[in-house]
Amino acid sequence: MKAAEIRELSVAEIETQLTEDRHELLNLRFQTITGQLTDTSRIRVTRRDIARMETILREKKAAEMAEENEA
Repeated sequence: MKAAEIRELSVAEIETQLTEDRHELLNLRFQTITGQLTDTSRIRVTRRDIARMETILREKKAAEMAEENEA
């Protein structure tokens, strides 16, 4: 998922997607251990998507806190 696509989502939607991607990463790790995973690059892509979502989520929450402090 691209950063621009993630920025369009709400905080709740990002958190939901983050949970789904973490679950997918867990499944990919199991598939790797059992030898079922043929495309190992999916692990790398999923890890980067998770990191990208966590970063944008933290930015959004920091922006919300800044707005609350200004008010």
